[in-house]
Amino acid sequence: MCGICGELRLDGSPADRTAIERMSERLARRGPDDGGIHQDGILGFGHRRLSVIDLSSRSHQPMVDDALDLAIVFNGAIYNYRELRRELQALGYRFFSEGDTEVILKAYHAWGARCPERLQGMFAFAIWDRRRRSLFLARDRFGIKPLYHADTGKGFRFASTTQALLATEGVDSSLDPVALHFQFTLHAVVPAPRTIFSGVRKLPPAHSMTITADGTRTLERYWSLDATRPREILSAEQWVDLVHEALRTAVRKRYDVADVPVGVLLSGGLDSSLLVALLAEAGAGDIRTFSVGFEDQPEEKGSEFEYSDQVAERYGTRHRKFLVPNAEVLKRLPEAVDNMSEPMFGQDAVAFYLLAEQVSQEIKVVQSGQGADEVFGGYFWYPRMLEETSGTYLERFRRHYFDRDHPEFLRMVTPSYRGEDHTGAYVAERLAEPDADSFLDQVLRLDVTTLIVDDPVKRVDTMTMAFGLEARVPFLDHDLVELAARCPPELKLRDNGKYLLKAISRGLLPDSVIDRPKGYFPMPALKYVRGEFLQFMRDILDSAACRERGVFDRAYIDMLLAAPEMHHTRIQGSKLWHLAVFEYWLQRNLDPLPV
Repeated sequence: MCGICGELRLDGSPADRTAIERMSERLARRGPDDGGIHQDGILGFGHRRLSVIDLSSRSHQPMVDDALDLAIVFNGAIYNYRELRRELQALGYRFFSEGDTEVILKAYHAWGARCPERLQGMFAFAIWDRRRRSLFLARDRFGIKPLYHADTGKGFRFASTTQALLATEGVDSSLDPVALHFQFTLHAVVPAPRTIFSGVRKLPPAHSMTITADGTRTLERYWSLDATRPREILSAEQWVDLVHEALRTAVRKRYDVADVPVGVLLSGGLDSSLLVALLAEAGAGDIRTFSVGFEDQPEEKGSEFEYSDQVAERYGTRHRKFLVPNAEVLKRLPEAVDNMSEPMFGQDAVAFYLLAEQVSQEIKVVQSGQGADEVFGGYFWYPRMLEETSGTYLERFRRHYFDRDHPEFLRMVTPSYRGEDHTGAYVAERLAEPDADSFLDQVLRLDVTTLIVDDPVKRVDTMTMAFGLEARVPFLDHDLVELAARCPPELKLRDNGKYLLKAISRGLLPDSVIDRPKGYFPMPALKYVRGEFLQFMRDILDSAACRERGVFDRAYIDMLLAAPEMHHTRIQGSKLWHLAVFEYWLQRNLDPLPV
C-alpha cells in the first residue's frame, strides 16, 4: 500500500525530477515507511511505501529489474501473488524479493497487457518497458486504488492523488462544467475519466493504458461484470451456501496475505460484524477491532457502540472505542478536507479520517465492510426503484437517487456553468448496457462498478491512507461480486435487504445485530446543520473566495442558509453541506495560501 507518481516526457527531454520530488512529497502520508525515485531518461518514477508485504528492502520501490528491462511503481495488494509466483517460477522466472510487487513485474513480462486479468486484489501500478519505450498503467476492477493523470503539454504525469499533480506546474486546474454536473446530481460521483478539474483525469477501473514515447495511447478494458442469471436455477439455500463460501474465502485471504497484523473497522452494522464472525470462523486468533462514535443529535444517534460491543464481546476481540466530540470534528475538518483527493459529500469521510488516525497508531492494515450494500442490495432506495412501474429506467433511478434534478442544478449554478443534463444522459446509457437481466440488475451493476468507486470506496482509501493505514474490502472481492451479480435481485432484497448476508449471519451474530434497522456511519452534525457548524458553512459560502469563484448562484445559497434543515437530498444528505464542502475543498486544495 503506497503512493505512486511519475512522468513520461513526450518532447524528448529528461523527466522533470523536481516535479517528481514534489509529487512524492505530497504522497508521503500514504507511504511513511520508505521512499524512492527512479529516472531513466524521459521516464521518472516516484514512490512512497507503506510496508505490509515483504517488509525487507528487497521490495523497495521504484523496483527495477535490469534483466527484464522493466521498472515498476505499485500501490495496492495482490492476494493471489503467491500462486502467481509459483506459476511464473514454473515458466522459468527467478525472484529476488518475497513480495507482490515483483510478481506484477514478472507477470507483465510473461503476459503483457493481459496481466491485470490474472491479478486478484486492489491495485494501481505503472510499468516502464525500457525496450519498447512504453509506459503501461493499470487499475483494479473496482477502482479501490486511485490513479490520476494529467497532460502538461510536454509530457504525461500520474499520481495517487490530485494534490500531487497540482503540486507541479502545467496542470490545467479550471473547473470542468460536465464534472460539476455529475458532482451535484450524482452524490459527488464524477465517473472516470473525468475529475472536477479540466486538466486532471483518472484511469477508469478495470482498464489499462499504454503510452509510447511518441505519445500514442491505447486504452483497454480488461474486465466487465455479467449480471445475468446462470443456466441452472438455484434455490435460496444454494445461493446462501455459495455466497458464504465465497465471502469466507475473500475474508480469509485478506487476513492471510500480510506480514503485519490485520484488524477490522467494526461499525456495529451487519457487514463489519460479519467480517469479525467469518475471521473467527476461519480460525483467526487475537482479532483486533476498532469503532468510532460521535455526539448524538435529537434526530439521530451518533454512535452504534451498543451493537459493536455485542460483537466484540461475543468473539472476545481486542476492542477499542473512540468517541469524538463535535468540537473536535469541527476543529479537524480542515485536515480531513485537505486529504480528500476530490471533493466528497459523504458525511462519514471525516469519521473515517478521525478513526484512521487512532487505528494507525496500533495497526497498519484493517478490513472494512464497504461494498456490501451495493453488492447485496442493502440501501433503502433499491426497493423503491423496484416498486416503480412507470417511466424509463433513468426516470425510475433519478426519482430515488439523484441529489438534484437538472432544473435545480441550473438554479444552483451561475450561467457560465449551465448546460445539458450530462448526468441523465450518462446514467441512461449505462442502464441500457447489455448482459443484465432486469432493471435492478442494471442498477446494482452501475452501483458496484461506478457509483461506489467515487463515493464510499474513495472515501475509505483517501481517509485511511492519510495516516498510512491500509483498508481492505472483502465485499469487493471480484469472484464474490461476480457470483452475487448473477443472483436474482429479488432474493437480495428479501427481508428488507441483504437477505443473503443475514442468512449467513444467523448463528454467527446476535439477532439484535442482524435484525436492527439499517444504519449509516453517523455524523449527525454534518446532516442536521446548526450552531457552530452552520456558522462554519455560512462563513465559507459568504467568503470573498466563494463570491469571486462565481460557481454558485447567490439566491440558491441564501435559500439553503435560511433553512438548512429543510433541504436534504433523496438519500439523506445535507444540500448545504454539499456546497460548503465543495467550495472549502477548492479553497484548501486549489487557491493560493494567503500571504
